[in-house]
Amino acid sequence: MGITLSAGETLQLVNINTDTIIFTLINTLIIFLIYRFFLHKPVMKILDERKEKIAGEMKAAEDAQAEAEAMKQEYFDKLKESREEAAQIVSAAVKRAGERENQILAEAQQEAADMKKKAEESIELEKKKAINEIKDQISDIVIMASEKVCEKEISKSDNEALINKFIAEVGNE
Repeated sequence: MGITLSAGETLQLVNINTDTIIFTLINTLIIFLIYRFFLHKPVMKILDERKEKIAGEMKAAEDAQAEAEAMKQEYFDKLKESREEAAQIVSAAVKRAGERENQILAEAQQEAADMKKKAEESIELEKKKAINEIKDQISDIVIMASEKVCEKEISKSDNEALINKFIAEVGNE
């Protein structure tokens, strides 16, 4: 194949040279053998080491993730326990507050009952004092009346006048 030029020359576009092909094949074979004997094992060793390192890192990452999941679950368990404990503490506090409230109410009722009893006793005592004072006054009145009666003997009209006078005097006192 070729291109024909104006002066009758032919320009060849594709030129197959068997010497070049053989030389290229021999060079490729030599490079392959050099690679195979000198570079293949070290490169494969580096690739295997890198593969093992990546596998180890993947294993470590999986272990770390599993540990993180375990820690997360432990955290949620402790949080749940803390909430339950807080609820128990609040419940106990409410119960104690209710018991204290009942105790305070009972003490207040007892104190009120004691105050009422003391007031009733005081009223009864005052009543007895008043009755005793009235009895003393009546005794004094009777004694005065007896003295008046004893001073003179009275007739029926004198007796009525004396009683009216006595009542008037007692009313003034």
